[in-house]
Amino acid sequence: SMPSEMLMKILSYLDAVSLLCVACVNKRFYHLANDNGIWLKIYSSCFPPKRTIWKAKSVQTETVPLGCGPIQDRKPGYWKKEYILKQIAAVRTRVMQLVKPVDPYTGLPCKNKKAIKASGLSWIIVLKDKNGKEHVMEKPDLSFKDTSVTMFWCCASWPCLDILSTLKLFGVMPLLPDQSRAPSKNGPRRRSLIAEYNLSNLTESGVAVGADKLVQLFSVNPGLLVGLWKGKNEIAFVMASLHYHQLLERSTLGSANLQYAPPPNKPVLDDVDPEYGLHDYDLHLDMHSGSCTYLCGTFKSLFCRKDDIENGYLRLTVVSLKDNTKHVPLIGTVGLSWETEAFKGNVKDCYVMDVTLLDETRKPFWCFSAPVCMEVSSKASNLYDYMGHVYTTDYADSEGRVCVELVWLEETKEYFIVNLVLYISTEKVNNWCGTNY
Repeated sequence: SMPSEMLMKILSYLDAVSLLCVACVNKRFYHLANDNGIWLKIYSSCFPPKRTIWKAKSVQTETVPLGCGPIQDRKPGYWKKEYILKQIAAVRTRVMQLVKPVDPYTGLPCKNKKAIKASGLSWIIVLKDKNGKEHVMEKPDLSFKDTSVTMFWCCASWPCLDILSTLKLFGVMPLLPDQSRAPSKNGPRRRSLIAEYNLSNLTESGVAVGADKLVQLFSVNPGLLVGLWKGKNEIAFVMASLHYHQLLERSTLGSANLQYAPPPNKPVLDDVDPEYGLHDYDLHLDMHSGSCTYLCGTFKSLFCRKDDIENGYLRLTVVSLKDNTKHVPLIGTVGLSWETEAFKGNVKDCYVMDVTLLDETRKPFWCFSAPVCMEVSSKASNLYDYMGHVYTTDYADSEGRVCVELVWLEETKEYFIVNLVLYISTEKVNNWCGTNY
């Protein structure tokens, strides 16, 4: 019942974020909070004026942004929109400056962590049940590595898995990032859909990765790991891995309903004999879990000939079984650590694999971060230098496959990678290189 003039006076003391929140109260508050006079004041105080208008009969001056014109000539909400667009553009410029420097080994930006902080970016998961009700899980624990970030959500009361239909992973950014304070989950934010997963038949459609005394792990592409309490159909925790190559784009440039689709690659002119196939590719490989890094290495000058094409895949041999000079050891005991409010554990022979494959121009060609496991192979080691159990790790998605063979040395208590092969889809190569393999 308060007069609009009094409400306008009160609203004129609010900051931009508070005004956007007030606008959600009802239609009347929405129209009052869109007032051009209030937003022009906020706009002018934030951005430098373009010109100064001198009043003839006063010593005072009035600073007005160039081209603003009389306030009444603008549609309601005009200066609010201008302010928001400029703020978003300023943050985007700041982030782009941070991601310009590139690591020569990974081909990825060096300052991803700083860029994420500057943008105010965070991540949430939204669990949707079969009745359409949504359960939002905020504030994951984050673990930053050279080429990926791992997010870990745990909660005392997860919805029952039997009633859940989907899980959506979103990147969330404040509409008006404030560098002086942490973003509030109650402030205006925008969501960008990163991935959507079907949980209806998780134990059947997901890949069983491993288990310990308390939990059983199931992996769903791309990069999602769900821990279930052993013997129960209840969620213990959720973990997601995102590779830096897709991280900022997918987390910021999509919409709440549609995932971001990157533009097609523009092939470069190749002066090498086409019979030679792929050449001068580099692989950066990370194997890790939490604070532990088991392997972080770069393999250069990978290539394949057209003879290496079979069943729709091109083969890139990274580590050969026959060349023991290139066999690589893993550091430490491999296992995926987890922790909730009441329990913690470690699932042996599980880890997160980050693959960054660069083409001959050092441009990221195939990148992913995903939880994987090591399985005992039925065959024994036939290598003279290694006498121990043989393990394999296999990963596959729509773009390619990774096959790793490891040998466990009982004497030194360590794994050695004795065979590592990448299989790249010919369809991906053709789309990327503009060729026809």
